Amino acid sequence: MTATPIPEVPDQRGASHYFENPTVPSDPVVVDVTLPDTAFTMETDTGVFSRGHLDAGTSLLLRSQVPLASSGHLLDLGCGSGAIALTMARRSPNATVWALDVNSRARALCVRNAARNHLSNIRVVAPDEMSEDLRFATIWSNPPIRIGKAALHDLLRTWLGRLGEDGTATLVVQKHLGADSLQRWLTSLGFTATRIGSKSGFRLLSTESAARPSP
Repeated sequence: MTATPIPEVPDQRGASHYFENPTVPSDPVVVDVTLPDTAFTMETDTGVFSRGHLDAGTSLLLRSQVPLASSGHLLDLGCGSGAIALTMARRSPNATVWALDVNSRARALCVRNAARNHLSNIRVVAPDEMSEDLRFATIWSNPPIRIGKAALHDLLRTWLGRLGEDGTATLVVQKHLGADSLQRWLTSLGFTATRIGSKSGFRLLSTESAARPSP
């Protein structure tokens, strides 16, 4: 899986998190994340999505009551600095959480954040480091919508196709960035894509493995 780079902008903070190796200078900031059932600190940085805060979409996902398997393999697809992976790992300590990102700085942050929070059940990988045999009981993602429709569709076909039997995936997508059209696209492929939440312009879309299309 290779993300299609988008054009650079003068201040890469808005774009470089889609690249494998951000060139914007590092400027880390540690933030506190407080959820109803857990709390943690994490390091964020330039060149990685959502520096200095937990973004609204991810917050909606983590504060919702969407299903999370208690064991097996879980996937944070496009992990960034690791807020989703850290939450998964805390809520399901007996599961193995895979934090996946093309961005090398994001992966390094996620490794440090797992260590910072004494979480030993997180595995941070690049896409080509993931075993093709793994199947996931749960996938959570705030997907990189701005990589473009073709690249996004390729990414979702690849990873939603790795849901295990009875597995579920939940995506959080902004309405004005195409959440409703994405839901229709997933349905057109044979997935059951259900809107399970909506707040502040974001949609939560749920997909079950039983509905994934045949190869």
